[in-house]
Amino acid sequence: MKYRLIYLIISGVFLTAGIFSLFKWGLNLGIDFTGGVVADYKMPDGKIENIKYSVKSEEEITKIREDFKSKNAVELRFETVGPSIGPELIKKTFYALAMSAMLILIWVAIQFKSFKFGVSAILAMIHDSLVLIGGFSILGHFFTVEVDFLFVTAVLTILSFSVHDTIVVYDRIREKQKKYDPTLGSDIKAIANSAVTETMVRSLNNSFTIIFMLLSLVLLGGDTVRWFAVALLIGTISGTYSSPFVAVPILVTWEEIQKKLKK
Repeated sequence: MKYRLIYLIISGVFLTAGIFSLFKWGLNLGIDFTGGVVADYKMPDGKIENIKYSVKSEEEITKIREDFKSKNAVELRFETVGPSIGPELIKKTFYALAMSAMLILIWVAIQFKSFKFGVSAILAMIHDSLVLIGGFSILGHFFTVEVDFLFVTAVLTILSFSVHDTIVVYDRIREKQKKYDPTLGSDIKAIANSAVTETMVRSLNNSFTIIFMLLSLVLLGGDTVRWFAVALLIGTISGTYSSPFVAVPILVTWEEIQKKLKK
């Protein structure tokens, strides 16, 4: 925990960049959110292209069809679809996230007999969510990456991964606080350092197995799942980082400030 200020600065840089991008450019919403056109074209070389366009105006639709016609492509299907994720569903998703975060906070606080553990775990979870959402805002602006239903699935998946990894470290801290170690004493910083060191190998082994699989999907998978795999990859890396380098430093800093205030 000697360098916890550096860890928090690194997180702050990524969070600031992502939040700036969200406010400046927003998210590049895909057809699942906006509605648009779904089309299948048979190209002259025999390949079938599946096309999705988040467009609504007749001018845009006409231009798309004319572009493919100029390439001598055969139109197999051309449908205009509405958004599959409406405002009501988005609102309910946020309600569900807020409810789950509150339940996680309460459960962690009860299990660890400290409100600080619960709040710190939730802050780390929010950190991972903002890194992922902000990252896709940047990718959407510079690489026209769209946010679709699979992205929402990735965000929800990463939330559980983030909390799970944090709980492992917190559980080791709790064990060391219960069993007095003369080499550590009651110093929360020393206890946290020891807990992070002991769980780091386990955490990295677990994360790398997931990262290698996701890298394979990013490099070798099709266009349909590529950005879904990228979202999971960003979230996994962020979750692996946030457990020892965000959640634990927040807890240690909180404990130290509380002790100073009591004195």
